[in-house]
Amino acid sequence: MTTTAELPWMQTPEAMMEQWQKFMEKMSAMPRIAEIAKQVRVGATPTRTVYREDTLRLLHYETDTPKEFKTPLLVVFALINRPYILDLRENKSVVRHFLDAGHDVYNADWGVPTDGDRFLAIEDYVDGYLDHMIDNIRERTGSDKVNVLGYCMGGSLSAMYTALNPDKIKNLMLLAAPVDWSTKESLLSVWTDEKYFDVDKMIEVYGNAPADWLQSTFQMLKPVQNYMEKYFNFYDKMEDEKFLEDFFAMETWLNDNIPVAGETFRQFVKYCFQQNLLIQGKLKLGNRTVDLKNITCPILNLMATHDHLVPCGQSQPFNDAVGSSDRKAIAFPAGHIGMAVGSRAHRDLWPQVCEWLNERSERLKD
Repeated sequence: MTTTAELPWMQTPEAMMEQWQKFMEKMSAMPRIAEIAKQVRVGATPTRTVYREDTLRLLHYETDTPKEFKTPLLVVFALINRPYILDLRENKSVVRHFLDAGHDVYNADWGVPTDGDRFLAIEDYVDGYLDHMIDNIRERTGSDKVNVLGYCMGGSLSAMYTALNPDKIKNLMLLAAPVDWSTKESLLSVWTDEKYFDVDKMIEVYGNAPADWLQSTFQMLKPVQNYMEKYFNFYDKMEDEKFLEDFFAMETWLNDNIPVAGETFRQFVKYCFQQNLLIQGKLKLGNRTVDLKNITCPILNLMATHDHLVPCGQSQPFNDAVGSSDRKAIAFPAGHIGMAVGSRAHRDLWPQVCEWLNERSERLKD
């Protein structure tokens, strides 16, 4: 029940003056807030581009920490947004955990598709770009196999790749990655239902899936949180510099949207969301069928129990679908992005992941 004290027009003059003073104090912080916003940097760890192809860049992380493992690690993010979410800030860097553990880490920056890339298909990314990056890493490092960490759609692509090229992957880690869309748990599954969404017509009209349309779609999955609660929280904490630095870093990433190549988007919606072919062993890339039973390397399947984009039900079936006898699943209490930037994940989850990978990676000889 609302009390008299909570109604602005019924407050005492003293209470109204106190609220006004608090408001003015917050407004006095605006110049400093603007300065922090301009100074914020994303991508904490230095990188060097070691391979280019079309818009793609293969990034190699530079570190002073001695390498302890011969088997390199490739991070594969989704084709939506930018991959630096896994190295957002020094205190929020998944990459840093692996570097500090002695791993040689690379990241796939897919770049921004142009209008001319509208016909790029999933097989172009899996059999083309991803295969070329992995071969480049193998040649650079002298390692026969590569470790892979695939996040979200990047995990789906990594699973496809590993099923088609099991001899090149040492260990496969999936992070909030969908492989089974049968449960229809998320709003995305409802919105992409073929009864309501004609993906063929959309791509015919737009060419590529537009970045601003993709962003607004994801924001509308949690409209109250994204359009209201976030800014109330900002107002409450706008004098806290550490909060502001983290806030603007996340806002930079959230608004750094890129389009998705039209044919790839069409195939992913039609063959994954609508027809669910991957988990059934019926997905074809070019003239090859993706059979997850061909994956025999160690598997670590990381799922977020509060994930509104990729519910656990879309990831859990992966472990039973593969041919590996060494498979582990961790369901962690976080959201889709919280798995990468959440303080609890950095404290409790990623040390476990590094330990798992350490035990299964080839060490450098003394």
